[in-house]
Formats: sequence, C-alpha cells, structure tokens
Amino acid sequence: MIVMKFGGTSVQDAQAIDRAAAIVRERLAEQPVVVVSALSKITDQLLAMASAAGSGNREKALELSRAARERHFAAVTELLGVQAVPQLWAELETDFDALDDLLAGIVAVGELTLRTTDNIAGFGERVSSKIVATAFSQRGISAESVDSRQCIVTDANFTKAVPQFEETNARLAQIVAPLLESGRTPVMGGFIGSTREGVATTIGRGGSDFTAAIVGGGLNATRIEIWTDVDGMMTTDPGLCPEARRIKTISFEEAAELAYFGAKVLHPATLLPAIQKNIPVLVLNSRNPKNEGTRITAAAPRSKNIFRAIAAKKRITIVNVVATRMLMAHGFLKSIFEVFAAHRCPVDMVTTSEVSVSVTVDSNESIAAIAADLSKLADVEYVGRKAIVCLVGENIRSTPGIAAKVFSAVEDVTIHMISQGASEINISFVIDEADVPKVVSRLHQTFFSQTDPEVFA
Repeated sequence: MIVMKFGGTSVQDAQAIDRAAAIVRERLAEQPVVVVSALSKITDQLLAMASAAGSGNREKALELSRAARERHFAAVTELLGVQAVPQLWAELETDFDALDDLLAGIVAVGELTLRTTDNIAGFGERVSSKIVATAFSQRGISAESVDSRQCIVTDANFTKAVPQFEETNARLAQIVAPLLESGRTPVMGGFIGSTREGVATTIGRGGSDFTAAIVGGGLNATRIEIWTDVDGMMTTDPGLCPEARRIKTISFEEAAELAYFGAKVLHPATLLPAIQKNIPVLVLNSRNPKNEGTRITAAAPRSKNIFRAIAAKKRITIVNVVATRMLMAHGFLKSIFEVFAAHRCPVDMVTTSEVSVSVTVDSNESIAAIAADLSKLADVEYVGRKAIVCLVGENIRSTPGIAAKVFSAVEDVTIHMISQGASEINISFVIDEADVPKVVSRLHQTFFSQTDPEVFA
C-alpha cells in the first residue's frame, strides 16, 4: 500500500479536489490511504476566529465561521452538484453549528485554552476529509472517510501533541487496514489526533505531512507521496533565487536538515517515521502530476556538486547569556537550557565562549519572559530580525576548504554566529534578515552555476 497526502492548496477548492481524485484513481491498484489537509488558509481562519472568541468578540468570531461555512458549502455544491449528497450536507451543517456553539461558549467563559484551541484548529481537516471522501466516491473511487482522532493517539501536549506510536499503530491496524483489505480507499484528515481519553489534539502546524508518515510507518507503506503545489524540493527558494533547480533525489538526512532550517515543502518531523522504516518519500505537484518531483531515500546518489540545497530560516532571535564567573560552573549550561525547556522554546544553534553562551530561537512572544528568567542566572540581551542560512550536502564530509569558499562569497556581510560540526552535512550561519536575498543569491551562484544532471533537473 501507499500513502498519498494532499496539502491545503491541493484540496483548496472543487477544481483542486477533482485533480486529486484523478491522481488517486490512477493509483488504486497500489491500495492508497489518502491524507488531506484543511482547505487552503482555513486553519489560519479557524485560529483567527478562536482568537476573536477568546478576546470576547463574538460577532467577529461568528462572521469568520460563517465565511468558512459558505466556502465549504460552495465547494460541495460545485463538486457534487446542486443536489449534493443529503447525508454530507446534514453532517456539515451539524459540524458548523457545533463550531458556532463552541465559539459562543468561549466568549461566554471569557477564556481560550490550548485544549479548546486544538479542538477548533483541527476542524478544517475533520470536514475536508468528509468532503474529499464523498467527492472521490462520486468519481468512481470506493472511498471512506476515517476520523483521524480514532487512529492517531497522542499525549495531552495541546497544540504540539506527541504521537504515541505503539497505540497508534495498533489503531491503524484495527481501523484502516481492514478497509484496504476490502478494496476501499480510506481518506483521513492530517494534523489531528486525540489523547487516550478521546480529547482532540493537533500535532503542530504542517502536521499533515507528519500524519502521512505516521500512517505510512504504521502500515508499512511501500512509499509516501506528499502532493503539493510545487514540482518538488528545490536547490533554494525560487522566490529568492529564480535560478533555483529541482532536486531529483536527496537523502533522508539532507531533507530533514533542510526541512528544519526553513525549506517549506516538508514539515521538519515528517521524515522520522519514514526513516525508521526506510520508506521512500516523494514530493510531487498535484497541478503537474507528470513531473517526477523529488525522491527522498535513505541514501541518495553522490553528486558532483558540494551542496544539495540552501535554506534560509527567518524570524530568528539571538539570545546572549553572559556570566564571567558562572559559565564554567557545574550545571550552568543545564540551567540555561532548562529555562528554554520550561517555555517550550526549541533552540536552533548554540555557540559558547569563555564568558558567554549564544543561542538562536524562533522569534515569538515568549522571548521577553525567557530573557527575564535567564537574567536570574546571568546578564542577558536579545536581538531579533535575524535569519539562519543553512547549506546542506553530504559531500561536506569529504571536501576540504568548503567553509572558506562559503564565507568568501559573503565576505561583505555581517555574520553573527557560525555552526559547523554539530551535523556533518550542513554549514549554518546567522545574518541580518534583510541580507537573506543577497546572501542566498550569491551562494546559489557560487555553488549551483553548474549542476549534476543526475541529481538536479
């Protein structure tokens, strides 16, 4: 069997869902499980209505909900005709009525909890999977909607829930596997799960990719297909560098590094279940399905190019912790990272000197609170509007003089931090966010002016 995940832009409207049905129909012999995101931009809209309700703006929350309702029913009408399937229509009416009741309840209570946020944030996937399954059935696919909350078991870390793989795999074997054996095509919503007690959770933004890998790993898929609106992974962001080339093949390790450091095609955690089971992942374009996309495997063929790709991660803050007398004291570094852990704030890069520790984190509203807690240990300063530039490639392991070539290309740019060695396949450094277009363009020209035709298209 295979897993086919369709992102928000690949199910954004009736036309996109129709394209997805045609793609799935061609792969029915391979027993696909289909994972879908919410319609494009719907999750943002859901979070906006939750925020409005949490701040007491009932009118704004219900106005956003009404717009979402109208968009979904318009898609259903276009997909299934004016005489849409009565059962689906009734289910959607019930779902949206329940959403409105929940929003009104938040306003009445005057509090928006993380648990309630997850319930609302996952609504888009719950309804899109029903719509897609019904549309597929009308187009000759024996599809069945499966509520992912019945299959993906997580902890109770709301908004960033951690899947419990042993229990999830057992649920997949119990619920999804029999559907495949009977010749049906399960359609599941990505991004969502539930606790053992049945409380709705989400596994983080972009989690539909992760869901696809969890399902693929749990059911021992032969491959996982990630269908999006681009032709695969690129040597860099085409928006920053129009000369970017498609990568035909890349290793799991390289792709995971790129995903973490800003490549938007994949969610950073996506590959973990696939790596564990050595399941190849394909990144494909639902608007151009004949393109071969990018193939991600355990070991990719060697490239004549030093690097496989360049990624840039913006909205980075540098936090400097200075303590001349405490830095080398036993437990000091542990104390620093306990502060970040307490605020559930992951650290990207770390550098140390005799008197200071510098780390980079995603810029968010917790920075001031983190700095306040760190100031109890040492002097603290933080500065935002930075970016991490990351060059990834397995050839770094065996090629001398690479760092000199990288930094020669950007010798007039201020470099705030450098990291090489934590991973043998990347060189990362921090620059001002405003310098990203210039830096990425120069590096791409330096390292990708000529490309290996076996690896790049």
